Amino acid sequence: MLEVKNLTKTYGTKCAVNNISFKVGDGEICAFIGKNGAGKTTTIKCICGILDFDNGEILINNKSIKKDTIDAKKEIAYISDNPELYEFMTGIGYLNFVCDIYKVSNDVRKQNIERYSKLFEIYENLSQQISSYSHGMKQKLAIISALVHNPKIIILDEPFVGLDPTSTHNLKELMHELTKLKVSIFFSTHILEVAEKLCDHIIIINDGNIIKQGTMKEVLGDQSLESIFLELNENA
Repeated sequence: MLEVKNLTKTYGTKCAVNNISFKVGDGEICAFIGKNGAGKTTTIKCICGILDFDNGEILINNKSIKKDTIDAKKEIAYISDNPELYEFMTGIGYLNFVCDIYKVSNDVRKQNIERYSKLFEIYENLSQQISSYSHGMKQKLAIISALVHNPKIIILDEPFVGLDPTSTHNLKELMHELTKLKVSIFFSTHILEVAEKLCDHIIIINDGNIIKQGTMKEVLGDQSLESIFLELNENA
């Protein structure tokens, strides 16, 4: 489970995230939506231990990202909106490098690398250098690298950007499959239709403040997510 308690992050005099709190339970898919500059990426980077924060607490399966940083990071996988990969490596070299970091056994890594690289249709390209990959292929490799160590919590920042329709469909199906194994998924997106159909819970953030959160049914009522989002941002 992911739990964020009273998180505050400032950059100088600007408050990017203002005292926000939320939970993502085991096996839940939660969408994190907001306009550009609302605080989504800052929040995600704080959760992953990439950014320090001023106040609050972040727990990853009851492990503090500040106090138990290494143990907490072992529980999560993070996929950024613009993956930065070691482009001098081959695809398979990079995946094995990630598996080495997480101490994934040979049997598990072989099974996971083959399964996910075939699912996202880059199995035949793994021997090539990452520098030769298209943006979409790099995104696929980043997704695979996040999955190979069987994380308990997956955190994604705009995961569908750059993916072709088949890979987008496969990623959505995979998300549902993982939740059956009690994996928690927290992701930001601007694609409101995907969030509405895919997620159990939703959090809407504006100018660093959470303006609405709850189950999809609680938040939407009889309206569409697009209508709710536009209405809340106009009144925020």
